[in-house]
Amino acid sequence: QVQLVESGGGLVQAGGSLRLSCAASGRTFSSYAMGWFRQAPGKEREFVAALDWSGGVAYYKGSVKGRFTISRDNAKNTVYLQMNSLKPEDTAVYYCAARRGPVTSNGYDYWGQGTQVTVSS
Repeated sequence: QVQLVESGGGLVQAGGSLRLSCAASGRTFSSYAMGWFRQAPGKEREFVAALDWSGGVAYYKGSVKGRFTISRDNAKNTVYLQMNSLKPEDTAVYYCAARRGPVTSNGYDYWGQGTQVTVSS
């Protein structure tokens, strides 16, 4: 069982940056692949980025590649999402998720409660 708590969301102007954090409970954090997802109003939740247990393999949604960076610190049981050059279309609730096994863009078992990111134009 893994419990996830996101933080770091907020209101930012277009072109600005935010760093989201996701703190995980449990002693086996390093064995989980971690992902970030988002859900905008009226839309389905979508994949944003994911990282394998070692931090060596990362996947990104095409529209955030080059602007967002996912990373993790296994000693701190924390995964991060650094978001640069933010755009209004990045506005959404961002969720952290965890899964055992290989890193993928779906099939996550544990979810956080979400943190709101709002990008003003």
